[in-house]
Amino acid sequence: MDHGEIYKVASLRRNSSVWRNNAAVDIFSRSSRDEDDEEALKWAALEKLPTYNRLRKGILLTENGEETKEIDIHNLGYQEKKQLIERLLKVAEVDNEKFLLKLKNRIDRVGLDLPTIEVRYENLSIEAESYGQGRSLPTLLNSTVNAVEGCLSFLHILPNRKKPFSILSDVSGIIKPNRMTLLLGPPSSGKTTMLLALAGKLDKDLKVSGRVSYNGHGMNEFVPQRTSAYISQYDLHIGEMTVRETLAFSARCQGAGTGYDMLAELARREKAANIKPDPDIDVYMKAAAIDGQEASVVTDYVLKILGLDICADTMVGDEMLRGISGGQKKRVTTGEMLVGPARAFFMDEISTGLDSSTTFQIVNSLRQTVHIMNGTAVISLLQPAPETYNLFDDIILLSDGKIVYQGPRENVLEFFESVGFKCPDRKGVADFLQEVTSKKDQQQYWARKDEPYSFVTVEDFTEAFKSFHVGRKLGEELGIPFNKSKSHPAALTTEKYGVSKTELLKACASREYLLMKRNSFVYIFKMSQLMFMAFVAMTLFLRTEMKRDNVVDGGIYMGALFFTLMVIMFNGFSELAMAVMKLPVFYKQRDLLFYPAWAYSLPTWILKIPITFVEVGAWVFITYYVIGFDPNVERLLRQFFLLLLINQMAAGLFRAVAAVGRNMIVANTIGSFALLILLALGGFILSQ
Repeated sequence: MDHGEIYKVASLRRNSSVWRNNAAVDIFSRSSRDEDDEEALKWAALEKLPTYNRLRKGILLTENGEETKEIDIHNLGYQEKKQLIERLLKVAEVDNEKFLLKLKNRIDRVGLDLPTIEVRYENLSIEAESYGQGRSLPTLLNSTVNAVEGCLSFLHILPNRKKPFSILSDVSGIIKPNRMTLLLGPPSSGKTTMLLALAGKLDKDLKVSGRVSYNGHGMNEFVPQRTSAYISQYDLHIGEMTVRETLAFSARCQGAGTGYDMLAELARREKAANIKPDPDIDVYMKAAAIDGQEASVVTDYVLKILGLDICADTMVGDEMLRGISGGQKKRVTTGEMLVGPARAFFMDEISTGLDSSTTFQIVNSLRQTVHIMNGTAVISLLQPAPETYNLFDDIILLSDGKIVYQGPRENVLEFFESVGFKCPDRKGVADFLQEVTSKKDQQQYWARKDEPYSFVTVEDFTEAFKSFHVGRKLGEELGIPFNKSKSHPAALTTEKYGVSKTELLKACASREYLLMKRNSFVYIFKMSQLMFMAFVAMTLFLRTEMKRDNVVDGGIYMGALFFTLMVIMFNGFSELAMAVMKLPVFYKQRDLLFYPAWAYSLPTWILKIPITFVEVGAWVFITYYVIGFDPNVERLLRQFFLLLLINQMAAGLFRAVAAVGRNMIVANTIGSFALLILLALGGFILSQ
């Protein structure tokens, strides 16, 4: 048993107590499933293994579906995973609920409790600062003046001239587990900011007051970015990767959470009660609980329920590379977080670019997961269809940074009727809710014809809700603090990253190697360009006698060296464009705590060192003796290693310029200026 296995066994013994409760487990019963003698013998042999080894083995049907075989979960092949998912989910819309119920029944049968998360926000107010009177426009003059003024304000030489404006104003509420919550509101009402606040991802420049807690614990007591999953409305992906590779990388970085510890306790209890689980469910749960897999079975499951299995091996694509459609890209953004172990989901406009049927399917799958597996979800949708709206349990209606209504979906129309507004019979409720607080649309819904209409402000709605029975009940619940002793030990994550740093480095190195293969044209073109320039330099000095008698001859040698230096430096310029294109994805994944910055940067540098050796070696060994440099081999090797370091320096310089510029135009400008400085001050063009 190697060191990693010993660590897992020790971790298993230490953490399995998290999943044990003191309830009397008197609910066990023998499985009544019919089984043949051969399968019974295989299960009996499996049950005799130690817990750690038992979690690595499973019984799986063969391709013909008639025989069973014992398999090693770590060596589960692509075809075996595909057949497993096909048996569990023949039709995703129909079979997903049955599959989740099977998972839940297996867990309930041995008396295990699944973790739940209740999110509370109390007196939450968020403000931002901005320049007024046209100073916010990003012109060159404004940017310069704002930067200078910001420095002087920081030094307290000038007063701060930024004007504060409120995004969220004193909002309070509870997001309960096992319930789907729909966040509605007109544009600029603060929906995205609220979701970011609940997920712990607010910008540090914003002024925040109030408290957000998970199961009574403040945001500083755990890692909110890994406990919850925030799904942005922006689709940022690497275009050269396929849909399957994108989700697989995300799953590999996020890990399996506490799934392994739960499975260990589950297997221990089943063995004690002599319960035989469903073989397919057993293999799925064991495969899903393994960290660091290049291709997880969870990835195949998410591809299936999101309807992405038809384009799983298609490139995601970008502006320059043809790929999947906009709606499919939106589903990839959602799936990227669903493959992780998070139990609370905050989703921002996940229906953009999707038709109503696809949106209904995705929300219905999420609803089944939340209801059956005790999840927590807040989903922001813009004008959902009536059938999608009816899938939700609770509604939060935001307007002008204030909560107009929060509570059960069944009571929302009752509340507005109590204020004097009624939804027409042929009007979608979601559309009505988004228009009823608007000044230009509100009057058409006024129901009290015997009373004159006057505009009801958001503040009036807010006060009316506090006196409404749903609002009073919410206030009473907020007045009772959450009992921390009821929080499941595995509910909140305290580890910053999902897997070990070694595994993260391996994952990033594997992805970088894949991208290098996909961008092989760039490296082939760079090599061809270098060979062409070497041929030009070589033929320029071919069959010429290089003299070494005076300063003019020395100048020719210096010119040859300077030309070599410039060609090698310019060859690293392509790093700038490739780095800029990947930056948005890097920042997104770094902020979601997929990996630390060094795990992304090191493979980018290390994997390209062999290419540097080939490029520099080709140049030196083609041109060195033809130009007429010193024939001493030691001098040749010195030039080789010097140019090697220069090539590495150039690539590092342009990657640094890309990170500073963050924009192709800005980065190209800075990169060209850096090259100009090096050319001018290199000591050859402008001598001392």
